[in-house]
Amino acid sequence: MLLTSLRTVVSSGCRITGKGLQLNNAQRPSLRQWVVRRGKATIVAEARAAPAPAAVSVPNAATNRVVGRWLVGCSGLVVGAVVLGGVTRLTESGLSMVDWHLVKEMKPPQTQAEWEAEFQKYQQFPEFKILNHDMTLTEFKFIFYMEWGHRMWGRLVGLAYILPTVYFWKKGYFNRSMKGRVLGLCGFVCFQGLLGWYMVKSGLEEKPESYDIPRVSQYRLAAHLGSALLLYCASLWTGLSLMLPGNKLPNTRQLMLLRRFAYGTGGLVFLTALSGAFVAGLDAGLVYNSFPKMGERWLPDDMWAFSPTLKNFFENPTTVQFDHRILGISTVSAITGLFLFARKMRLPRRAKLAIGCLTAMAYTQVGLGISTLLMYVPTPLAATHQSGSLALLTFAIWVLAELRRVAK
Repeated sequence: MLLTSLRTVVSSGCRITGKGLQLNNAQRPSLRQWVVRRGKATIVAEARAAPAPAAVSVPNAATNRVVGRWLVGCSGLVVGAVVLGGVTRLTESGLSMVDWHLVKEMKPPQTQAEWEAEFQKYQQFPEFKILNHDMTLTEFKFIFYMEWGHRMWGRLVGLAYILPTVYFWKKGYFNRSMKGRVLGLCGFVCFQGLLGWYMVKSGLEEKPESYDIPRVSQYRLAAHLGSALLLYCASLWTGLSLMLPGNKLPNTRQLMLLRRFAYGTGGLVFLTALSGAFVAGLDAGLVYNSFPKMGERWLPDDMWAFSPTLKNFFENPTTVQFDHRILGISTVSAITGLFLFARKMRLPRRAKLAIGCLTAMAYTQVGLGISTLLMYVPTPLAATHQSGSLALLTFAIWVLAELRRVAK
């Protein structure tokens, strides 16, 4: 096209000599301008036709790792809340704060008058009247700070979920599926706080027909612990799934059986940890402090003392301790079977390591549980045993994350 135009110009106002192409003086500037304009138009056209560089999609592998680390960090904060809640329970501190305010109670009493006013409120409830009627103000401050610390940690957990969710949402780090998950996790954190206060209220109620020491309902305690464990499992599973690259495992029959075995074992670990809430709620660890027998018998006489029979599984301390023993033995047996089954298979190194850690922790947890029982439930050992249940659950989730299906 450019050559044709030049020929037209030459035929209309140029002459060819031995020295080359010569232009008339009037036409020389106009031809130069035309060539410049033509060149600029060609450059612009080529620039428009060139494909634009591909934009980096969000979310991507890098943002997934960031979100994964955040969720794993949140699950660690949930562990702290569970352990601190267990210590609060073991020190009988959970009923020291008789009110619940989202913001007002974030600042503990400062002056002597404020402490005395808080102590007077505590004195109006059954735990002081029946169990702690000779408690001093100094002793009250200890149990108050235990419960206050547990509640403040719960608020920290809530902020750790909600604030980064807002930030990552605005940055576009979540796909549609992840948006639903994080909204569910944030909603569950709020529900967990309300459930905690609902549990505490059960220990503040007057029960004239009962001669037992004041304590929270074991049903509400189990619901509070169970919801915390669910929050922990969901956060850790999602975080590990985003952080760890999936293992491309062959879909053999043996692998399918191993996956099912692992899921069943993980469910058993969760159920055993949850049964510990009934043991704690009923102080069932103080009923029979011997092992492997319960007293002089394998099956105590008072296992079926309550009527109807089903009530024994949730309200009879003897039956509750027996159930926890059976679940613990069943769990370590299942984990041992999983370990032996996995040894015969060719698995990635990380999966082998996860199963080995799970097995080692299972036997450690059994040793902690038996020691806690034989030593009449000392607070440090009991808290370590409770923390061990979370460690065992952590390794179970790790195993499931390593064995998960990966889309091709």
